[in-house]
Amino acid sequence: MGGSEDEILVAGIRNKLPHYAEGPIVKGFGRGSTELGFPTANFPEEVIDGLPDELIGGIYWGYAQVQNGPVYGMVMSIGWNPFYNNTKRAMETHILHKFEPSDLYGQHLRVIIADFLRPESNFPSLQALKDAIANDILNANKEMEKEQFSVLKSDPFFQSCAKNCR
Repeated sequence: MGGSEDEILVAGIRNKLPHYAEGPIVKGFGRGSTELGFPTANFPEEVIDGLPDELIGGIYWGYAQVQNGPVYGMVMSIGWNPFYNNTKRAMETHILHKFEPSDLYGQHLRVIIADFLRPESNFPSLQALKDAIANDILNANKEMEKEQFSVLKSDPFFQSCAKNCR
């Protein structure tokens, strides 16, 4: 991105953050773990449809909780994943923690999207996409160290679990 139009776009995105979302983890495209090496927890269409229009295709970071478990950092892709030419909008959460067992389908996911990292992009190769994701994780971890965002990790949203979170 470059120029004042992009700055206005990013300002519009940040005006809608933090954004809170929750719902059951559903099966995605099946590429995160197998092809990319970055497993994702995916939201159903109802949650995706509830996103503000300003949260355009891009990479975001924030915090995530599965069921009543600990709160971890996360990186999220919102959009159509141009590398794969998706026709359905997705909201794919890569939680920065290794879960055992790794099958989280049906469990309740809560996220707070804290900030925008970069716009959605296409990549010339699978390796370039993997490198970009690894860089997104590094950048998200740097952002999480900032004091202004630390309050989100202990937000009451993560403590007030609905009946389907148990």
